[in-house]
Amino acid sequence: MTAYLTALGGGRYLPSEHAGGAWQPGELHFAPLGGLLTHAIERHRAAAGGSPLVLCRIAFDILGFLALDEIAVRVDTRRPGRTIELTEATASIAGRDVAVARTWHSVACDTGAVAGGAAAPLPPPEQAHAAAFDPAWGGGFVRSLELRQAGDAAPGRSTAWVTSPLELLEGEAASPLARWLGLVDVVNGVAVRATPDAWMFPNLDLTVHLLREPAGPWLGLDTTVAFGATGQGITAAALHDERGHVGLAMQTLTVRPSPRG
Repeated sequence: MTAYLTALGGGRYLPSEHAGGAWQPGELHFAPLGGLLTHAIERHRAAAGGSPLVLCRIAFDILGFLALDEIAVRVDTRRPGRTIELTEATASIAGRDVAVARTWHSVACDTGAVAGGAAAPLPPPEQAHAAAFDPAWGGGFVRSLELRQAGDAAPGRSTAWVTSPLELLEGEAASPLARWLGLVDVVNGVAVRATPDAWMFPNLDLTVHLLREPAGPWLGLDTTVAFGATGQGITAAALHDERGHVGLAMQTLTVRPSPRG
């Protein structure tokens, strides 16, 4: 198997072992599911023949346990428009909704005269050194990735590049955008503040804001993870490709002692 998911037709997809989640056996990692929902929205918009808009925000909510099992996806246009459009995709497993993605697309125009405020570029991947994820992480998805550290790492702080040799989908052609967004949810695992052997800190959501469409196979992550004193946490990251700053990602974390600890 050379992909995280296989298209079965009719909006149904089967995850491979490489899509396995990091917290417990039999779990689907959200990262490839996020890429799949992005892909489904792109296919829906293309089939509808709407205005040529660009993605500016995608917000995912995780509704429950993600079993490593067949996924069904449905997509609806919630707010059609020629300059702004809101689209929603829902994934279900075993007849239960498990995740929702909502995307805002907006009209593209030349704003180069006022462009500014982007973060400084990261050192390129070829200048970063090979690194490994925390050995406590489980699952096929984390094991499938190549990680390169672009600076010194500390608890809750990391600057790194991530890529994968695997395709997002087999049986349907996924766009470079869907494949790139299908890596972003790993942001919580590159800058661990506490080892997942002792603490659990899964994310309840993932929101990505884009300044432009990313290019290339590498995802750059300038990440900070913060834990509060009452069980809440936040992951915040500047997202990069090899051309520079692309956007921002945020996660809400639920922090609690691990039963393995």
